[in-house]
Amino acid sequence: MTDLLAEATADLYERDPEDFTARRAELSGQAREAGDAAVAKKISALRKPTRSAWVVNHLVRADPDVTGRLADLTGDLQQAASGGAARIRELTAARARLIDELTKQALKVAGLASPPAALREEVTATLDAAIADPEVAGRLGTLLRAERYAGFGLVADGPAPPPRAKPAAAKAAPKPDAAQDRARRRQEKIETAERALAQADHDLESALSVEHDTEAVVRKLEDQLAQARQQLAEARRQSYRAESRQRKAAAQLDRARQPG
Repeated sequence: MTDLLAEATADLYERDPEDFTARRAELSGQAREAGDAAVAKKISALRKPTRSAWVVNHLVRADPDVTGRLADLTGDLQQAASGGAARIRELTAARARLIDELTKQALKVAGLASPPAALREEVTATLDAAIADPEVAGRLGTLLRAERYAGFGLVADGPAPPPRAKPAAAKAAPKPDAAQDRARRRQEKIETAERALAQADHDLESALSVEHDTEAVVRKLEDQLAQARQQLAEARRQSYRAESRQRKAAAQLDRARQPG
């Protein structure tokens, strides 16, 4: 049996975001007509990606080898600590080269010859986050927005550094590390901003959906108005011709009534 949801998802996340809302409604309607209301509901729930997220989605769907290359480098980086400083430097350089190469490839595949600097930076940050964070890597192809790795170190699952020894004479409770406190506050701000962005994405999607529906109604009314104008023009022509015939008939009657 054809997987309607998988096909719809692939179709939508490969498609330009400008066409997402209209195409989603079309695919949802097709699923409903096919008798699968559950799938239709799931298709309707799919959210539109931002432009930069779509660029990355489009890349990994156009070139499946991309995810493998990112995963290979992630594995190498996770083992980098045992290879010493030279190995870490080597892989750090390889990471930068791969991200730069894939960013250029993504923009080319998306047909963006001169993208805004902000969009390019978001694509780069998202690809870099996919190396560092397995959760981001798992969302490649269906990303909703640009990603950015907020953790520390080479990769999220890399070897943990050895614990720092506590001073033997210290008996009082240790004071919070200032760097850790700053990192915690920064993470909280990021999470708050992400929630706000997610809500804004939802609001935008809802507004675009309403806009699309309203445009359809307006187009229908405009078509009806144009048709009514044509009907009015034709009715006026019919009325003019009937009035002309009526005048001619009245004139003929007057002449017929005149004596002799």
